[in-house]
Amino acid sequence: MDIRKLQRAIIDGLEDVKAQDIKVFNTTHLTGLFDRVIVASGTSNRQTKALASSVREKVKEAGGEIISTEGEDIGEWVLVDCGDAVVHIMQPALRQYYNLEEIWGDKPVRVKLTGRGGFGGARAEEPMEDEDEEDEAAAPAPRKTPARKSAARRS
Repeated sequence: MDIRKLQRAIIDGLEDVKAQDIKVFNTTHLTGLFDRVIVASGTSNRQTKALASSVREKVKEAGGEIISTEGEDIGEWVLVDCGDAVVHIMQPALRQYYNLEEIWGDKPVRVKLTGRGGFGGARAEEPMEDEDEEDEAAAPAPRKTPARKSAARRS
């Protein structure tokens, strides 16, 4: 399954159950085991379990496969192994303590969050696109526009 299609299915599953603070990281340079790590927060054991269930459902609907799920019995930290992507769904206190972003986060992947999940989605004024770091390197730098002179200086 194409990695972009897989990460989109995962994000859709997370947003459907209102995941908070969804982050996607490219890990191809760190390990050959998977290409993406996706980290999201849930506010309760019940929500983290529901988020994991939603991710599994969306990935299967998209034609992907779920390798395994761990941590659902307790629900404080649920890991869903989707093959090329690993999803960590954590409660905020555990997420802050383990700080997975520090381990996996040196190459964030910009993805479009629809905001369907309420708390976790991107705000409307933050247009984001699916792109890898190779796409970002090829993109031209934004053009700077000169600052306007004040009315007093124009006289």
